Order: sequence, then structure tokens, then C-alpha cells
Amino acid sequence: MDALKLISNDSIKADAPELHIGDTVKVHVRIKEGDKSRIQVFEGTVIAKKHGGISETFTVRRVAHGCGIERVFPLHSPVVEKVELVRSGKVRRAKLYYLRDRVGKAAKVKEQIR
Repeated sequence: MDALKLISNDSIKADAPELHIGDTVKVHVRIKEGDKSRIQVFEGTVIAKKHGGISETFTVRRVAHGCGIERVFPLHSPVVEKVELVRSGKVRRAKLYYLRDRVGKAAKVKEQIR
């Protein structure tokens, strides 16, 4: 094994959450303000997952005050405290970028009973 893979395998979280596209999740993010740090919750729908291994990221979208907000989170980052699954989504796509053009009830994802 080369050194880069060895270092990245040590940084991978053992308790990485099982995420699927279309799931509604609460992402607990550590925010640092000056010398203090706190945890902020970002709740939304997972619209994309990219890469794999140490560089795996997922994109969460939510609508706040009529404005769509998307954030990309690295899955194995120490900044991401935990990811809670609120509800599972039933989708047939790998990327849900079409939700960007939809408003209101049209932007909903059906719930999947698992």
C-alpha cells in the first residue's frame, strides 16, 4: 500500500452513516466562532453523493424563507458530528438536481417504508 492510502484509511470514520439519495437527514455540524465552538443542525434532502473512500461527499438541499440552500458535506470530516436519518426517500435517480426547479409540493420526495 502506498502512504496516501494508509493515511486515508486511518481517517475514515468507522461509524459512517448509511445514506441514500432522497433521504431527509439532519446533519450536525461543528461551527467555530472565534475561540468557541457549537453544533448547528442542517436539515434537508440528500440530492447527491460523490466520490468514495476518504473524499466521499454528499449534498443536502433545503428551502429556507423561499430560498433554496445547498450544502456539500464531506462524510468523513471531523466537522460533521453526526448524521440523523429523519425519513427515507423513494427515488429512481442517482442525482436529484431536478428538485432545484421545483417549488412547494412538487419538490417533495415520497417516503419509502424500509
